[in-house]
Amino acid sequence: MERLHLHLLSDSTGETLEMVAKAALAQFESADVVRHFWPMVRSQQHLDRIMTEISANPGLVMFTVVSTEIRERLEQRCTALGLRSVAALDTVTDALETLLGQEAKGRPGRQHLMDDAYFRRVDAIQFTIAHDDGIASDNWEQADIILAGVSRSSKTPTSIYLANRGFRVANIPIVVESPPPPSLFAVRRPLVVGLTTSPERLIQVRRNRLLSLNQAPETSYVDNEHVTREVQYARRMFADNGWPVIDVSRRSIEETAAAVINLYNERHNSRAPGGTEIARDEQSWTETRKGSAQ
Repeated sequence: MERLHLHLLSDSTGETLEMVAKAALAQFESADVVRHFWPMVRSQQHLDRIMTEISANPGLVMFTVVSTEIRERLEQRCTALGLRSVAALDTVTDALETLLGQEAKGRPGRQHLMDDAYFRRVDAIQFTIAHDDGIASDNWEQADIILAGVSRSSKTPTSIYLANRGFRVANIPIVVESPPPPSLFAVRRPLVVGLTTSPERLIQVRRNRLLSLNQAPETSYVDNEHVTREVQYARRMFADNGWPVIDVSRRSIEETAAAVINLYNERHNSRAPGGTEIARDEQSWTETRKGSAQ
């Protein structure tokens, strides 16, 4: 398979462009792709220096650039070199302009502005870190979501991912020998979600964890009977309290988080008058916050 040089050129951090490229490349197995990352391109002089590098490693050029002058110069240079260039967000932006009846602002990195939504995400991350692994249970009523599950059921990474989406998340391990505090069963505002997995998968993950820590691989932590009892105990608790359950056995962190967000939206849609409540993501965070506080 011939090697492809993929050049990702952005006038901002390039995070969005990188995610688009990653999602597209995931559709091609064993593709031999070398990615070249060019962020913060905001002058023609900078672009010219980059084009020298691109000409030395010709390939596909993907870009997110709002400056008309820089875009035109980039496309002209790519055409002269016989390279294909793709404006990654143009189709979506054009469709939104038509449907919304207004022109895009044309400002680089608008999604990274330090606005109210940004500081709310910072607050969500701080809250989530401070309420990891059962800590500060007295404050759980302030959470949007509480994740419960046995050890190594992806609670912490899922919590952090959700926090980056603006959700205040607490998580608690479910341990047979140490039942959760009563405050878990008394919360009203947060959505409590149970995370579960198969005992076989859990044992595998735990063994890998012990090996990475150079600890003894044969303990009750990975004993089949003990682990099975743990999983059953947690599932019974989830069922007894009517908490929704997500099996994370074959889910990535992103997939688990997406499932949690769907449950969160469904819950708030059912509570909002006329079903108008929507997810806490970016600008919609404010509407959800107001609705859940009423």
